[in-house]
Parts: sequence; structure tokens; C-alpha cells
Amino acid sequence: MKLLSFSAALLAGSIVNAKSVYRPNDVSIQDESLAVPGDNPLVHCANPKDDLLDIKTVDLNPNPPTAGTTLKVTAKGYLSEDVEEGAKVHLQVKYGLITIIKQDADLCEQVKNVDLECPVKKGTTELSKDIELPSQIPPGKYTVLADVVTKDGKKITCLSATVQFSRGGSGAVTGSWLKDL
Repeated sequence: MKLLSFSAALLAGSIVNAKSVYRPNDVSIQDESLAVPGDNPLVHCANPKDDLLDIKTVDLNPNPPTAGTTLKVTAKGYLSEDVEEGAKVHLQVKYGLITIIKQDADLCEQVKNVDLECPVKKGTTELSKDIELPSQIPPGKYTVLADVVTKDGKKITCLSATVQFSRGGSGAVTGSWLKDL
């Protein structure tokens, strides 16, 4: 499923990334400290000071994403300890108010989608991934939440993003928080 791959890429990008956000003029993030550095719509669910992943940058091209194009995701971050087998991703995707995906996934299976493998070693991590977005993405607001934890329940990261696709496939991107889901 393309949406799951997109979500996984954003997530894996979060396993090594950061953000500066595209924001339409009518959208503001209440707490700028939650924004992930780079050109992306990602925000942390909460203050990331205790997260194992320190996201340095995450860039999306194009930002906002556009249906029928190739989305390039590049990310860089610092992992404070190894991430081993058993780590989980709690993933939720909503279309408007309707939850279309709610699942727990094996992080080690998901990082294979961005050419990483477990254990993901402590230190600086970088990734680059091209994702083919389908041309027929139904218009509407999509919200993705990825909460990532180790096998022992330590927080690796928690990220959220909202993309608004209009007719014709262009998207607008805004930040979102866990409490909004």
C-alpha cells in the first residue's frame, strides 16, 4: 500500500532526521519547538528531549507532496543507542476523521523500506528514499502519526504530519499533534 510506504518512509526518515516546515499562511504551529527541522510537515508529538533519536533534518521534495510525482525523502539524525529487533511502530493514518490504518508494525521490517536494517546502530544515521505517489489520491486531509518505541518501551520518537490533497493531486502540509488525533 502506497500510503503505508509513505508513512514508513516518513517514519524511517524520522529514525534519522529533522525538519523545517512548509506552512500555508493560515496555519500556525502553537509550539515551534515541536517542529522537525527541514522542509517537511513533521512535528514531534511532545518535547523530544528524552527521545533516543535526535532528528537533525528531514527534507521532502516536493513539499508539499503532489499526487502522481516522485517524493524524495532525505533525513539525518543521531541515535543515542542501538535499536534492536523487537522495536515497534504504532502507526495511525486518518482520512479526515476516519481512521484508515491503525496498526503496530515491527520497526526492523519497516526500516528495510529505506535501505536500513536492524540493529540500527548508535550514532549518526542518514537516509534518502524516492517514493512514487499514486496519481489518484482522493482529495482530503490525511493525518499520519508514528509513535516508535524500543522492545523495552523506550521512546525512540513520535511524529505526526498532516497533508491536505485537493482535486488535481496537489497537497498542502500542516503540523499536527497527538492530542488532535
